[in-house]
Amino acid sequence: MNPEHVDVLIVGAGLSGIAAAYYLQTRCPTQRFAILEARDTIGGTWDLFRYPGVRSDSEMYTLGYSFRPWREKKAIADGPSILRYIRETACAFGIDRHIRFQHRVRRASWSSDEGRWTVEVERGPEGAPLRFTCAFLFMCSGYYDYASGYTPDWPGVERFGGRIVHPQHWPEDMQYRDRRVVVIGSGATAITLVPALAERGAQVTMLQRSPTYVLARPSEDGVALALQRLLPPPIAARATRWKAVLVNMLFYYLARWFPRATKQAIIRMAQQHLGPGYDVATHFTPRYNPWDQRLCLAADADLFRAIRSGRATVVTDEIATFTERGLRLCSGRELEADVIVTATGLVIKLMGGAELAVDGRPVDLASTLSYKGMMYSDIPNLASAFGYTNASWTLKCELTAAYVCRLLNYMERHGYRQCTPRRRDPNLGTVPALDFTSGYVLRALDSLPRQGVKKPWKLYQNYLLDLLSLRFGPINDGVLEFRGPE
Repeated sequence: MNPEHVDVLIVGAGLSGIAAAYYLQTRCPTQRFAILEARDTIGGTWDLFRYPGVRSDSEMYTLGYSFRPWREKKAIADGPSILRYIRETACAFGIDRHIRFQHRVRRASWSSDEGRWTVEVERGPEGAPLRFTCAFLFMCSGYYDYASGYTPDWPGVERFGGRIVHPQHWPEDMQYRDRRVVVIGSGATAITLVPALAERGAQVTMLQRSPTYVLARPSEDGVALALQRLLPPPIAARATRWKAVLVNMLFYYLARWFPRATKQAIIRMAQQHLGPGYDVATHFTPRYNPWDQRLCLAADADLFRAIRSGRATVVTDEIATFTERGLRLCSGRELEADVIVTATGLVIKLMGGAELAVDGRPVDLASTLSYKGMMYSDIPNLASAFGYTNASWTLKCELTAAYVCRLLNYMERHGYRQCTPRRRDPNLGTVPALDFTSGYVLRALDSLPRQGVKKPWKLYQNYLLDLLSLRFGPINDGVLEFRGPE
């Protein structure tokens, strides 16, 4: 095989991959790039997830791109609208012409002697082998396993006579009208799925082991819509984006500084929506503080309205076993079901599961330190897009893409061909990369890179700090090691 060579190889054609391509072609016009997408279409998460009610859990003024602002009325948008927006963005900027579909990256090997990555790819359903080479590898493939979601090993599953579905792979022929549906889980997927199923005629029970914070928000942002009416479009777009950034940051830090007051306010809001007789203490009062896990949004209070209407109920209990007709809970209660939906979370898989090697040595990502939330210690010429846990995914991905362009331009100006983050302080303390107690994070901690306790190894999860650091901080900071041709 004669490998095709590009300057930058982007892996993934979802939200972050399209952003990476936009920044490369506008800020690094001399860099030739290609995008490898394992699936047969653009969109990533927003094409994969097809379950009823799928929508954003961040407002689109920040989940959308700064270079192509979101123009629709709903700030909390449905999945098909987001998918259309991503595809239209790729088409508008000619990015779609650079995408190679059904190209799954399996391995990538760096050679310091050659100053390039060799990327092994499987193309098409037959898995035909291909190779690409590139000077810089930009991983935009998300953070979870597209092939399968997380499903606990429950006893008696094989006994159930109905249908079991994971939302990550929602069947097109799914029938649920006038059927009894049990949704297992209390995360963002369950919170959006339950009211959508109820609205479309199912009798839904949300079975949760423990409650989650659910915050009701209007799907339309009145202030943002007013700004769009009153101001010229470019100014209105910047104003609405910054308004969303600052309001969300303020709420996050108030929640962290005053967790008890924030918790009481969220629970009080739930009680108001559900009525004075509803047992909020059992079903909507988590054991943890706000933002120890990500908060869930009920757009237009749809979950609460479904519960008040009687089309949806919440049960807080644990599963003892599946039965022929449904579930037996640890309390002894029986839940009968025609359909069981396992909204039990994701499986984290960084780099799309691709194997990495540097100069012939396999890379164990768990032994690396995250540099500025995008590169990894001792891995040359590689960056990955990973969004915020407390804000919109796209905010950090755009900052990452812009920084990568600064880095590439710096290397080009100085004649460097290799940049590698080096951990020079042997006494640098480390902590887990994600300070989050969500199940999907805890299950994967041992396989994830770590972070340091001080910059540039520390992840601040703060857009303003990252903006200052990544846009204005020095490229040659004494941590990145640069090398030219030998």
